[in-house]
Amino acid sequence: MGDDSGEGYAADGEGPAHDVTVSAFHIDTAAVTNAQFARFVKETGHVTDAEDLGLSGVFHLLVDADRSDVLGQAAGTPWWVTVRGADWRHPFGPRSGIGDLRQHPVVHVSWRDARAYAAWAGKRLPTEAEWEVAARGGLADSRFPWGDELTPSGRWRCNIWQGTFPTANTLDDGFLGTAPVATFPPNGYGLHQTVGNVWEWCEDAFSPTTYAGRVGTEVVDPLVTAPADGDHDDVLRVMRGGSYLCHDSYCYRYRVAARSSNTEVSASGNIGFRCANDA
Repeated sequence: MGDDSGEGYAADGEGPAHDVTVSAFHIDTAAVTNAQFARFVKETGHVTDAEDLGLSGVFHLLVDADRSDVLGQAAGTPWWVTVRGADWRHPFGPRSGIGDLRQHPVVHVSWRDARAYAAWAGKRLPTEAEWEVAARGGLADSRFPWGDELTPSGRWRCNIWQGTFPTANTLDDGFLGTAPVATFPPNGYGLHQTVGNVWEWCEDAFSPTTYAGRVGTEVVDPLVTAPADGDHDDVLRVMRGGSYLCHDSYCYRYRVAARSSNTEVSASGNIGFRCANDA
């Protein structure tokens, strides 16, 4: 687990690479779709964190909203626009919908929303270790789920940014935003799009020193938990896989070893999830 190549970002804590033993488990072959999430909401009445807040982050080239609903750009990442009324039903803003996106991954879902769906489905979120062993598809030490070359035989195997980020996307892979969850060929375990398309929540709390603390120890079924008490709104949770906005010029996190994080209540137009379960 992890990577020592130096390709990642020091703050993400991708290294050192270390051995981890993971018990048998099940994991969804693809990210949860809008159609699946809609059934969950219909049966439970669940209100997502983005809906409760009344706004969410949308990539600037995808915004579909009246000018009055565009509330500003994110500091330091101006390609993210805060849009009033953006949520899982309206992924680009209040004028958009999911009618043509039913087999696309649900987005604008927080870690808490993902956990609620998983519980309803009789499942859970994968641990970070489970996610990585599944994403690798049986290939040890490979950069991507299919090997080390990004475009074998000149073919795109994932949905990421091509061109000049964040202004010009050549659409070589066919998509500006999300792609249907089973668009590209699966990895060796039959899993689709474990890298690119949308970030995927994991159960673990995030720390950049997690891997360093495992050196010299026997690691079996690791799970980094958050403190049991206190306000969890600021607790960071692991996200894996990168998204359709990843580009090697600024976010080379569409490798299987790459890590990132966000708070439990955060949501945006490029974060989704898949579920897992005990074997």
